[in-house]
Amino acid sequence: MFEQFDALLLARIQFAFTVSFHFVFPSFSIGLASYLAVLEGLWLKTGKQVYLDLFKYWIKIFAIAFAMGVVSGIVMSYQFGTNWSVFSDRAGPVIGPLMAYEVLTAFFLEAGFLGVMLFGMNKVGKKLHFFATLMVAIGTLVSATWILSVNSWMQTPVGFEMGANGQFLPGPSWWDIVFNPSFPIRLAHTVTASYLVVAFVVGAVAAWHLLKDRANIHARKMFSMAMWMAALVAPLQIFLGDLHGLNTLEHQPQKVMAMEGHYDSHPNGAPLILFGIPNSEEKRVDYAIEIPKASSLILKHDLNAPMDGLDTIPDDEEPPVGIVFWSFRIMVGIGFAMLGLGIWGLFARWRKGLYEWTWLHRAAIVMGPSGFVAVIAGWITTEVGRQPYVIYGLMRTSEAASPLDAPAVAASLLAFVLIYFAVFGAGVWYILRLMSKTPETGEVGAMRGDVGPIRTAGITPGPAQNREEI
Repeated sequence: MFEQFDALLLARIQFAFTVSFHFVFPSFSIGLASYLAVLEGLWLKTGKQVYLDLFKYWIKIFAIAFAMGVVSGIVMSYQFGTNWSVFSDRAGPVIGPLMAYEVLTAFFLEAGFLGVMLFGMNKVGKKLHFFATLMVAIGTLVSATWILSVNSWMQTPVGFEMGANGQFLPGPSWWDIVFNPSFPIRLAHTVTASYLVVAFVVGAVAAWHLLKDRANIHARKMFSMAMWMAALVAPLQIFLGDLHGLNTLEHQPQKVMAMEGHYDSHPNGAPLILFGIPNSEEKRVDYAIEIPKASSLILKHDLNAPMDGLDTIPDDEEPPVGIVFWSFRIMVGIGFAMLGLGIWGLFARWRKGLYEWTWLHRAAIVMGPSGFVAVIAGWITTEVGRQPYVIYGLMRTSEAASPLDAPAVAASLLAFVLIYFAVFGAGVWYILRLMSKTPETGEVGAMRGDVGPIRTAGITPGPAQNREEI
């Protein structure tokens, strides 16, 4: 029994590790693909060289991030067969087709137009190249749609029938499965988070170069666009997060109880616990700093609305409160910090100091990786908060694992850690190196002779033809 528990824990750590690494790259690629489409569209509309230069600057980074996202994603699919074979067998009739749709639509769309986007600017017409860029951007969004549909179904399973052998079988309508109760708001929340990830990375890169040269036109344009995104999208993301919380309260109440740290029920209004140390042994939050009845106001829009606590949930169905409690606060805290920087940017723009305020630029650099931290914290909140179930309320995580010995899982976990940090660490280092270079007029790279970054991503262009600037 102890060995089986060890194997299960190691399998969960392994999947969490690989998903965390993978999640970073798609969240960046989704937003960056759309940013590239905007840059190329603005260049076609205005004819301004600065937009083309920025497009060429960021497309090299996109190529590497996209390649690392594909590679890291392939690894996870194998784990369904190695570490989670019982889950694959029982949930495969529902999960399998949805994953296949992602390959048949999004992956083929991206693969079909990625080469044109990376290497075709001087080989096809401007409009056709822009169309290819749009298709890649749309492909990333379609991919996110299918993957989040799968994850959302595991969170809020509907539209299925139970087979005689315990399998989850599709019901009469696939639409019920795809558009399950938590899917629409989860999709909006995740895609918006991807846009914020890119906005703050672009803002940090621009701020870095502005600190060295405030007259750099490319850095100015990047910083202006990033600060507009922060000011407009951050409040939208907070609003979507509130809707997501209300949806979670309806369908996964114990997850919200863990997020809020509510060990006890509150019949006359629940407090909002800002900070504290969850104590699951004593069923309380130690050193709690709280606002009376504010949780009821936020979640039920009524100061005196009753709120159930974990005391209404059997102990073996409670999620790990400490992890969920703190990951949720990290996510929310970063969200409000993003909003604060966006407002600061608006104020600086109003005071004509957007490109001059040193402390604003330093803050933007500090906030550069904040989007990645927020999406990982959000993912931890979502997935750990679902425990002890892999399919919420129907299939426990302990029932989904393959019958493996702990040493076998530990060996593969160690291999993943070593290889991931070596390979993806090198990739991230190279991306940071590219970002450290100042964008210049007539930016070269993916569209011209210097294809080193693209070769690094594992993509080799065909013979060069006309390499004159457009």
